[in-house]
Amino acid sequence: MLPDRLGLALQAGAACGWILLMRTPEQCHFYGILDTGYCAPEQMGAMLEKMLAGGVDIVQLRAKGLSPDRITELARALHPLSKAARVPFFVNDYPAIAGETGVEGAHVGVEDMSVAEARRLAGRTCWIGKSSHSVAQAMAGAAQGADYLGFGPLFATPTKPGYAPVGTREIHQVYAKVRIPVFCIGGIKLENLPSVLQAGAQRVVIVSGLLLAEDPVDYAGRCRGLLPGDGISG
Repeated sequence: MLPDRLGLALQAGAACGWILLMRTPEQCHFYGILDTGYCAPEQMGAMLEKMLAGGVDIVQLRAKGLSPDRITELARALHPLSKAARVPFFVNDYPAIAGETGVEGAHVGVEDMSVAEARRLAGRTCWIGKSSHSVAQAMAGAAQGADYLGFGPLFATPTKPGYAPVGTREIHQVYAKVRIPVFCIGGIKLENLPSVLQAGAQRVVIVSGLLLAEDPVDYAGRCRGLLPGDGISG
């Protein structure tokens, strides 16, 4: 029997008759978030195309304040773009919408729900990402069966106003204790990315720096050039 993550990638590929498979979270290093705090919904299609052109290899729709119906509409409109590039698409906060729209996964916060509950709400096989703000929370998320973790915020950021920055000191510890992919998040931009990588990060999430860049394709490309490769061509 195939492992769950490989099985999902095969299912995603088979559903569309692809020869090449959807990337798995393990093969991703550069996480982009389409956040309505920085990008208007009507601009997200064009922004997603630029993110993909620049090398983002996993993407999330984060639409705080929008209705579930509007989030569903956005996910249906945006997903074909990422799917064509074999880039997994995640919906923040709403596993049921992930299940309904056929995207590759959902991301939930520490206080939102368990990974098991997220899978139940999705109603089908899909990847579940989980936030963490400490080493203990990262270990707990991994123990719940998350497919990847977000770890942070490393630095102060308007995206996470209620959380104190955790800094970079615990990055090595998280990677040592957790065996699933860990994406560092929170205030990471091109200018501090080298120091984050030097602190031990292997995967990162970049939000405002990318969405507000004058040239998102160039900005993403320069960030991607600093990150590890995924071993996938095309």
